Amino acid sequence: MEIQFDKYQGAGNDFIIMDNRSGKYSSIPASQFEKLCNRFKGIGADGVILIESHDSLDFEMRYFNSDGNLSSMCGNGGRCAVAFAFRNNIINEETTFMAVDGLHEANLISENEVRLKMQDVEGLTQNGNAVIVDTGSPHFVLLLDDIQSIDVKKEGAAIRYSEAFREKGINVNFIEMQSPKTYVIRTYERGVENETLACGTGAVAAALTMHYLENSKKDTQLVMQARGGDLIIDFEPANQGYKSIYLQGPSTFVFSGIISI
Repeated sequence: MEIQFDKYQGAGNDFIIMDNRSGKYSSIPASQFEKLCNRFKGIGADGVILIESHDSLDFEMRYFNSDGNLSSMCGNGGRCAVAFAFRNNIINEETTFMAVDGLHEANLISENEVRLKMQDVEGLTQNGNAVIVDTGSPHFVLLLDDIQSIDVKKEGAAIRYSEAFREKGINVNFIEMQSPKTYVIRTYERGVENETLACGTGAVAAALTMHYLENSKKDTQLVMQARGGDLIIDFEPANQGYKSIYLQGPSTFVFSGIISI
C-alpha cells in the first residue's frame, strides 16, 4: 500500500497526517503506525492523525500515539489537523470537528497558527504538591523552582508507571514560573514514553492548575513556554472548574510525502 501524508508540527510536537475520508487507510494496523512514527526506521513523529468524514461536522480526527495505539485528545494535534484540513481545502478559516473527547471549534489566526476550543474542565484534584486534571487527556502537573536540570524522561516515567497511574498511565508536566502570566513547561507524554517538545493538553492543564493554585492571580490568559515554542491558553473560571478554554499556537506544515508499506 502507498500512503500519501503531510508532516506537521505544533510547537515541535510533530504528526503524520493522512486524509482518510475515503477510508482507504482504515485497515492499517497499529503496529504499522508505530513503525511510521519511528525516527530511525520510519518517517518520525509523535503520532499519526487520520482525517475522516463526519455526518454533520467538517471532519473527524482520529489520533494514534507513536506506540500505535489510539489515544485521548491531543491539543497540538488538533490544531495541526485544522491546518491540514485548511491546506487541503476541506475547511475554510473556521471549522467544527469531532475528536475522541467530543466536538471542537477552531479558527485559523494565520496559515501557520490555529486557535482551538477545548472541552470544559471540572474536578481539578490536589495530590500532594501536584494537581491532577483531565483536559481531554489526563495530566499530572507539578510546579518546581528549576526544571532545566530535571531528567524529564526518568522523573516523568517514575510518576507515569507508579502504582497510582500504572494501569491507565498519565502525562506528567513540570512547570516553572517566570511571572504570574508566563511559565516554562516540560512534559513527559504517555504513549510516546518520553519528553516531547510540547504538549497542548498539558499546556492547558498547567495553565488551569496555576489559576487553580492562585499563582496566576486573576490572569485568565497565560503563556506556556515549551521547548518547541510558546502556547497561549485563555479560559474563564466556572462554578466547578473552567469553561471557554482556548489553546492557540503554531501549526506548521513541514513536508509532504508518499511511503510504501
